[in-house]
Amino acid sequence: MYIDTHAHLYLEQFEEDIDLLIELILEAEVNHVYLPNVDSSTYESMMELAGEYPEMLHPMIGVHPCSIKENYKDELKFAREKLESEKFVGIGEIGIDLHWDKTFHKEQKEAFETQIEWSREMGLPFVIHSREALDETIETVTRMQDGNLKGIFHCFNGTEEQANKIKDVGFLIGIGGVITYKNAGVKEELINLPLDMMVLETDSPYLSPTPFRGKRNQSNYIPIIAEQLAVTLDEKLEKVKEVTTKNALDLFNTPIFKK
Repeated sequence: MYIDTHAHLYLEQFEEDIDLLIELILEAEVNHVYLPNVDSSTYESMMELAGEYPEMLHPMIGVHPCSIKENYKDELKFAREKLESEKFVGIGEIGIDLHWDKTFHKEQKEAFETQIEWSREMGLPFVIHSREALDETIETVTRMQDGNLKGIFHCFNGTEEQANKIKDVGFLIGIGGVITYKNAGVKEELINLPLDMMVLETDSPYLSPTPFRGKRNQSNYIPIIAEQLAVTLDEKLEKVKEVTTKNALDLFNTPIFKK
């Protein structure tokens, strides 16, 4: 089977046909999908969808860096309360995003470190969103790593050197649709990296792989990403499927996967 370690299937882009899409995802042998939260506004829709497909969809809790604004302490309080009262497979997505707005950079850093501490306290992995801030997020994780932190640098589009720093700190990288883009440069940076530090993801509904670029991304496109990764690493597709699935299962250590 395949695993999509990062998809927002609870967003409004999927409201009209989510049940049909779930069937397509399962037909594509994607048996498990992890749902990172965005903020308090997406929580109810995420939990409702996960409740409808509890064997397949697995929610996380966290505050996305783009949701860190003036009310960020309220958002953190909301996420913390849910973390203490509900069951989640991870903390996420969290991190630093300097692409759209640097106004709340300091607050993003504070929120990121706070939620990393939640991860340590709860023994849960965390999923990192890092846009135009990869060196900073790597430095933060490296500084805070005490041997107990684990997680994924989601939507990796950095250099081989940055990837090796991520490997050295014991984290994984999420490989998504960007690997299929002709001039993205991601393939070239991955060639010398080990498969055992990689997991597959879509970031649905965003970043659709070629030939669906510009359209809604979906978790049933995971095999397309896997096929390109196999070509990039000169590996058999079955090996890519086997290793990335094992990496995800080992990271998100929940009883449902031990059946």
